[in-house]
Amino acid sequence: MSKINNETYLKRIILIFMIVIPCIPFILVVGIGYFSFIRSIEVNAISNMKRIVEDHNHMIQSFLNERKADLDFVVNAFAYTDLIQSEKLETIFTILQKESNTFIDIGIFDESGDHKAYHGPYRLTGKNYIDAPWFKEVVKEGCYISDIFLGFRRIPHFIIAVAKKEAEKTWIIRATIDTWLFNNLVKNVRIGKTGESYILNADGIFQTDRRSGGNLMDKDNSFSIPTNKNQEINTFLNTDPSGEIYLYAISWLKVKDWLLVVRQEKNDAFKELRKVVYISVLIVVFFGAVIILSAFYISDRIVRKLKKSEFEKDHLEEQLIWASRLSEIGEMATGFAHEINNPLQVIKNEKSLAEIFLSELVEKGQIKDSNNLEDIFASLRQIDTQINRCAQITQSILNFGRQGNTIPSSMNLKEFIPEVIQIVENKANVSGIQIIYDSGDDIAAIKGTPGELQQVFLNLFNNAIDAIVTTHPDGGGRLHLIVENSGKYVSIKVIDNGSGISEENMKKIFSPFFTTKPVGKGTGLGLSVCYGIIDSMGGKMTVESKIANGTTFTILLPAENK
Repeated sequence: MSKINNETYLKRIILIFMIVIPCIPFILVVGIGYFSFIRSIEVNAISNMKRIVEDHNHMIQSFLNERKADLDFVVNAFAYTDLIQSEKLETIFTILQKESNTFIDIGIFDESGDHKAYHGPYRLTGKNYIDAPWFKEVVKEGCYISDIFLGFRRIPHFIIAVAKKEAEKTWIIRATIDTWLFNNLVKNVRIGKTGESYILNADGIFQTDRRSGGNLMDKDNSFSIPTNKNQEINTFLNTDPSGEIYLYAISWLKVKDWLLVVRQEKNDAFKELRKVVYISVLIVVFFGAVIILSAFYISDRIVRKLKKSEFEKDHLEEQLIWASRLSEIGEMATGFAHEINNPLQVIKNEKSLAEIFLSELVEKGQIKDSNNLEDIFASLRQIDTQINRCAQITQSILNFGRQGNTIPSSMNLKEFIPEVIQIVENKANVSGIQIIYDSGDDIAAIKGTPGELQQVFLNLFNNAIDAIVTTHPDGGGRLHLIVENSGKYVSIKVIDNGSGISEENMKKIFSPFFTTKPVGKGTGLGLSVCYGIIDSMGGKMTVESKIANGTTFTILLPAENK
């Protein structure tokens, strides 16, 4: 009995060592790899959410700034006496609608709050708004974007109003923004299956509805509104009143005390974590089973060999070598577990590559457009839009978001113009137009407003492309851009081989409302606005053209003193 007990005890000791010793490094490697990868996925998910919020924030601010700029142009271009004429107001509204169909109506108010002129679907002329909160704010601030309210029409809407002081009197222009279009603009975010975006005011009232539930002008009780209204993006996990845990990313808008909220269910946001858990469990189960089975097998073999040790001493060395080999197998197993992270990273990279290939297939027409495909690319296109607009955005985007910054700053045209070219490059390529950009090595800096200059160049580029397509519908068009120093100025030439401009039209080319485009394609405000912007910067804008020989626009901007 004593001998049998010794053999059992020895077998247990060997079995414990064969299981514990390989498992310690194995568990350490798997555990460290697991938590490192988990952390990486969490950081990536949060960073992606922040990027989406930043881009969407810029896009919404650009939208509001552009609508405000439309009204600023009207108040600066037309007198109060003109605007209170219904026919004139209707004409201006039609022009604004062609620029952006987000305007529902437009109205003119005197300083007493009386609605003097109105064009739109409601009967609001003659009503008095002296006590309306938005009227008081615009008189006080000069410009005001309201929260969603009901007003006389008893329908949720918001307005943008701009005040103008003229002949010691103040008058106001107000336009209502299409709530449905703005709502769709804000909601147009695709993050996984449950991602959604919406806007709250400082009191937590919905300014746009929420897909998962939350109507306009309702109170959102899902989290506390932060009192610190800086532009930083904050992320946090919070439990919705429905009991669902969401990952939130929030940011205040710069142009209005509105809070942009993007949220996604935690399980959806961190769905990659489940894959990591499943893979980790499989690795632990598989290699744990291998270790345990190997331990049982080895311990049994060792015990049996020990029982025969008196008779098989010559085989002892072979048994020790075999045990060493099995130990090496255990170490190889832990190394394999450590290296499993590499193919996981490859899988992630291949997923990104697949997205790129999908974009290329769409561009080549090998995949037809559809609503589902449009949804997939919706957030990507908004990103591209911000990059291209405000360093268009990121930026032209950004530059769109910054387009509201009207303070002139030092600009490097050699870097700025290529960013604007990117906005129209796809349109030119589709039409078979080659864009050639020539720039000197030491172009002087100029002082200007990026948003306004972007508007000028975009207008010239688009006009040139339209003219080229008319003459070269099957390709062969050329748009040549030259930037060079010219004495105290920086010269920018936009040269096309399009249809050209007749001598008669050349005399009227910079006149407001003059256009050579077909009805419905142009308002005639583009070049006149461009001319005004260049003139306000102390520059000059000229044009040379001949029918069928193309057109050359030359812009001279004062070089900045070093």
